[in-house]
Amino acid sequence: MVASANLGFPRIGLRRELKKALEEHWAGRRTEAQLLEAAAALRREAWSLQQRLGVASIPSNDFSLYDHVLDTCAMLGAVPTRYAWDGITVDLDTYFAMARGRKAGGPKPGAPAMEMTKWFDTNYHYIVPEFEAGQRFRFASNKVLDEFLEARDLGLRTRPVLLGPVSFLLRGKAKSPEVQPLMLLDAALLVYGEVLRRLKAAGAEWVQLDEPCLVLDLDPEARAAYVAAYASLRAQAPGLRLMLATYFGDLGENLTLAMDLAVDGLHLDLQRAPGQLERALAQAPGWLTLSLGVVDGRNVWRSDLRRLGDFVDRAVQARGADRVQVAPSCSLLHAPLDLELETRLDAELRSWLAFGRQKLEEVVVLARAASGETAAVAAALAENRAAMESRRTSTRIHDAAVGARMERVGEELLRRAAAYPERRRAQQERLRLPPLPTTTIGSFPQTAAVRAARAEWRAGKRSEAQYREYLEAEIAACVRFQEEAGLDVLVHGEFERGDMVEFFAEQLRGYAQTEHGWVQSFGSRYVKPPILFGDVSRPAAMSVRWSAYAQSLTARPVKGMLTGPVTMLQWSFVRDDQPRAETALQLALAVRDEVADLERAGIRLIQIDEPAMREGLPLRRAEWPGYLDWAVRAFRLASSGVRNETQIHTHMCYAEFGDIIEAVAALDADALSIETSRSQMELLGAFGRYRYPNGIGPGVYDIHSPRVPTRQEMVDLLRKALAVLAADQLWVNPDCGLKTRRWEEVRPALLEMVAAAREVRAGLT
Repeated sequence: MVASANLGFPRIGLRRELKKALEEHWAGRRTEAQLLEAAAALRREAWSLQQRLGVASIPSNDFSLYDHVLDTCAMLGAVPTRYAWDGITVDLDTYFAMARGRKAGGPKPGAPAMEMTKWFDTNYHYIVPEFEAGQRFRFASNKVLDEFLEARDLGLRTRPVLLGPVSFLLRGKAKSPEVQPLMLLDAALLVYGEVLRRLKAAGAEWVQLDEPCLVLDLDPEARAAYVAAYASLRAQAPGLRLMLATYFGDLGENLTLAMDLAVDGLHLDLQRAPGQLERALAQAPGWLTLSLGVVDGRNVWRSDLRRLGDFVDRAVQARGADRVQVAPSCSLLHAPLDLELETRLDAELRSWLAFGRQKLEEVVVLARAASGETAAVAAALAENRAAMESRRTSTRIHDAAVGARMERVGEELLRRAAAYPERRRAQQERLRLPPLPTTTIGSFPQTAAVRAARAEWRAGKRSEAQYREYLEAEIAACVRFQEEAGLDVLVHGEFERGDMVEFFAEQLRGYAQTEHGWVQSFGSRYVKPPILFGDVSRPAAMSVRWSAYAQSLTARPVKGMLTGPVTMLQWSFVRDDQPRAETALQLALAVRDEVADLERAGIRLIQIDEPAMREGLPLRRAEWPGYLDWAVRAFRLASSGVRNETQIHTHMCYAEFGDIIEAVAALDADALSIETSRSQMELLGAFGRYRYPNGIGPGVYDIHSPRVPTRQEMVDLLRKALAVLAADQLWVNPDCGLKTRRWEEVRPALLEMVAAAREVRAGLT
């Protein structure tokens, strides 16, 4: 029999139960015991569902209260010294302090949160492990064993999932020059070995070790680390079978390395890299189990089971059924949970889609068909063929007017009228801003009242006029606060927007929205990516009303706030029937139209956010130039249609920029804001070395933590920035939007930020 397998299941719950439990615990309304019981209930539901669907290999330890990389830090006792950990067991207080920071004034010292960045090329954020001088590891969390035993008590023999030791170290960051992450491998392996032995003693037969770094370009040291690591794990836990899971790309030259490691199974992402199957079949030793990641774990489109069945059949013919598993391409963490909840999507579009549950149904059908049970799955295969044909022939996907406009896009549309120095003079003459101008990234707190008003309007319980009146009052109050706080460039607060992508997608042709298509971004922060199914166009202005209203209330400049084309692409579930580059340019034309309307409405600064620019970078350097070319073209197409005196801003967050600094400069934005507060301005080094020419706002306030920074902390960060940047380049701002924070945190933080800017400004010569 060909076995069906799953690499990981969404953690959040069918109706985001984990979010509610976490936030109530953080607010003091739910005890630790109540939080843990809610988490256990979610695990039981996930395991039970997978069992009912017929999945043969069900994962455990894929659940997390915050982040699986942070869980691995806890398992290894990799706790930075600033958290005053007792060195025995990582408790929840320490765990959440590492993720969110800890306020001063309690029994333990205040401490900022650990750095956070994107997990490979996804929109999932992970906590970056920190490795200090004298770093030690010890077994400090029994989570993986506890969850295996939970499932065992329910009658399930799960396959525990661990982040592999080499990927864990490579994804971490040394905080001391004498420490290199891979120097810590032997110490980490002692803990991993203990975990594996405990699992084996508890009855585990297989353990899944995720090593996504194997799809990257690896240096000889990393390759040697893989060989040493898996030889050690095999020696420490003999008889326990190891499934090495790779995903997000092609193993390429690392395929031979992976085949030679001391493991019993190898998972391949055949959605991202279908071409590696034939190479794997040619090289795999006879005893190795191949797990075929044929069902897309990162998108929402229904699989073409006929095409994927051919993949599976080729593997079965080459290796035999007992050495083949069928699985999603990666963990379903990156997919919504269940399409059955979507009652408002039209029947045609719905028939093209598959969420997490449906993807596992596809996996089971493929496994059963490959095992010869064709009669049992005939109806499912016939329904799938009809859905594939419906999508292929639908007339709603292509728009002739969009196609004609795309043909007219030439190089002249990708350039501003003048170079940056000339634009800067025109903008300064118009805006009259002081040195180190202060601003925010765009959004202000989305309070319960704001969310309730939006929900009432959507449900028809509040009229359009009533909702508009409410939003105008919120905007007016926000503008007054910003003026009183002393900010130099204001924003309207984005109270009309639930999500920075979804808000615009709702107003663009070619998009559809879901009700429950949530996926985790980080911690308790979830996003609901819209579905981009067809050609994109903008029927009418989308944001002008609210920006223009805010500008009418103040003499200070108000930024218009837009989401850029690459981020619209990256943070949507994107059609897979044409190149992403073409879809990005369609989005850019829609944004370009909105930019023009904002300028005509008198908006003098327009921010086109591109936080996903770095995220979209391919994992292999050889593929970078092609992506960066069309990503830069898309941004420039969106932003270049304005006059010299109109200032274009962009924002990027939680990414390393050193390796793409030339592309960032090629965007030619007049001002760029980036996240630097958690990394203590570390990211600015690349901008200084490159001599980045345009304006830049390195974030001085970490908005992903409830902690309010002190004025002195922000002064120190600004002085660090001035050691790298010229004073006439520097903007002062938080590192991201303030939507997720509370007003009682935002008010004092921004007042301190403005005071810090004034203090540093006064010292300029």
